[in-house]
Amino acid sequence: MFEKVLIATDFSKHAKKVIECIGEMPGLKEVLLLNVISRDPLARVWDPVSEIKDIEKKLEEEKNAIKSPGVTVNVKAVSVLEGEVASAINKVAMEENVSLVAMGARGRSLIMSTLLGSSSRNVLRFGRTHLLIMRYKTLDDNTMEKYCARVFARILFPTDLSQTSEVALSFLKSLKGIGEIVLLNVVSKGETDEEIEANVALAKERIEEIAQNLKMAGMQVSSKVVVGQPTEVIRSEAEKEDVSLIAISSQGASAIKKGRIGSTAYDVANSASRPVLILRQEKMAAY
Repeated sequence: MFEKVLIATDFSKHAKKVIECIGEMPGLKEVLLLNVISRDPLARVWDPVSEIKDIEKKLEEEKNAIKSPGVTVNVKAVSVLEGEVASAINKVAMEENVSLVAMGARGRSLIMSTLLGSSSRNVLRFGRTHLLIMRYKTLDDNTMEKYCARVFARILFPTDLSQTSEVALSFLKSLKGIGEIVLLNVVSKGETDEEIEANVALAKERIEEIAQNLKMAGMQVSSKVVVGQPTEVIRSEAEKEDVSLIAISSQGASAIKKGRIGSTAYDVANSASRPVLILRQEKMAAY
């Protein structure tokens, strides 16, 4: 389903590694390499036309990182005012009708933390296209290489057992190259031990039913129900299960309808140590 992918690059070493990884994605047919230039507030003179030409030459060189046969690679450079990079990425994604936007968690910033860079964070918050954030701590610990070749090999899919999660899981099943899905439900409600135990029992029954349906469709599936705070449990289980990807619906049952991303999906994407795939509800509705 991810046949046309937009990769937002700032020419950092992390962005280059994302380009290499996406070139190996199953079912990929077309890649659009995009660089967004913004005016330096300290610059007295700015010639965006000349800069775009220079950037397009660099993008042409970046194309060589995608070696997969049969994949068409195009390039695009646009200029914006300071602070509008994410808006430009989202706009191009809509205009080009891409099926996925792929980005590194961080760009050229020297400030390293567990949080996303500003451009990735704003694409996450305001974008309407499915988003893959290739997160890794450094390029020296082989983390990226570990998940690059088979990003869909072992997927953790957190579900709150809502209709929105059901739609996201149905879409996920249509993707090529999926090896195994680990279903996870986090029980975070209950006033007493008895109430929590009842919620856990109900969740186990429902999630096992979902797992059995997936197995009948020929998929390799396991399921877990864990008590705790959703974001913390998802991050912890991703490490315990050593998954190659966390795939999560952009909105859960409790998300505010006017918002484009729920708090759990946002927090997971903003802090997980594994690649995260955000499945947008409005995109899946169209599908």
